Parts: sequence; C-alpha cells; structure tokens
Amino acid sequence: MESVGKNDHSHTSHGVIPEGETWDAMYGSREQYFSGRANDALVAEAAELPAGHALDVGCGEGGDAIWLAERGWQVTGVDVSAVALDRARQAADDAGLAGQISLRRLDLTVEAPTPRAYDLVSVHYVPLPIDDAAAVRALADAVAVGGTLLFVTHDPEAIARRVREGSTRAPDPQDFHGTASVAALLGADWAIEVHDSRPRSRPEHVERDHPDDVALRARRLR
Repeated sequence: MESVGKNDHSHTSHGVIPEGETWDAMYGSREQYFSGRANDALVAEAAELPAGHALDVGCGEGGDAIWLAERGWQVTGVDVSAVALDRARQAADDAGLAGQISLRRLDLTVEAPTPRAYDLVSVHYVPLPIDDAAAVRALADAVAVGGTLLFVTHDPEAIARRVREGSTRAPDPQDFHGTASVAALLGADWAIEVHDSRPRSRPEHVERDHPDDVALRARRLR
C-alpha cells in the first residue's frame, strides 16, 4: 500500500486483537506509515472555513492536524493508536505547532467526544461499525452550532467492484458507516452542503484499491 493520507485505516482487518493494539501493529510495521500530507477531501472542503477548534478523529501520524494548525486552527487529534499519537506529537513539535495541537487516545465505541465543542469535526476513513449509531451521533453532537461535520470514506461502490474482481481484500464497506448512513442520522438540525464522490486529486494520494473518495460535509443549524 502506498502512503496516502495520514489516517487511511481501511486496509486493516479487525480480529481478536484489541483495537488499539491492531493499529499499533499497523503503524509499527513501518517507520512512517503514511505520507504526512493532509487528506485531499480536507483540503478541498476546509480550506475556506474560518479557523476555530477542530476535532481530528483518527488523526494518525498528524498530517491533517498539522495542515489545520498551519491555517490557524486549534486542533484536538484523537486516535486509538499510541504509536500513531507519538508520531503525531513529534511531527507537531517538528513543525513548531505543538501549542496548537492537543493529542490523546480515544476509542469512539467506548467514549464520546465533548458535546458542542468543535467548529469542525473531521473524520477520514475511520471504520465505525454500521450497527453502532451511537458513535456517529456522538461525533455529530460534538459539532457546535454553525460548525461543520466532514465525514469521508472510500467510495463503497469502487471497493465492492474491486472485491468482485478479486483485486482487493478490503473489508466489506457495508459493515461500516458510510456517508449515506451518516447523513441519514443527522436530521433536521443539519444542512448537507456537500455529498459526492470524487477522485483523489494528487497522484501520490491514489491507491490501486481506493482511487475515489465520498465526502459528506454538513453544517449544524441549531
């Protein structure tokens, strides 16, 4: 797998190993697992947002958090992997942004983020089980009035096609929340501003298995 975004977790399968240890093993298999660049959808959808307090869910090695902090955001990055968080801290230090980036371990299936606390909640490629609506609602609840929820996945149709072709062993996307199921949970308090599929714009961010993303950007009205 090529190094794409900092938190593209979709290739790792879930077994009997506890969640944090699964991701620790993945990150620990390489000195640097991902490119360190911000994910394409974040750059496209957040570049014009006014800076505030962002929650970077599944922050990995810190690429998105650093991009946001460079643009004036105060960022809370959360991940289940201690290995990834250590690397993100080092990356923030190296970039001179440690004062703008706070990092901690958080498993969304166990603990919810602080309600109504963030102007942006950014979730890229985080595998939330489809039968766990509470985790999605907790992410939505974390967005302040007027704030933005950005939820990005790999294009499930593209993954399903590659599974049928036998060209990938990626998990079945129907097992996890996608943008459609997240949008269905938001309700009348939200305005959906973007919901579309798009190719990754930069060659170094394109994988053989996952060349396309689906992005949902929604704004909390009240």
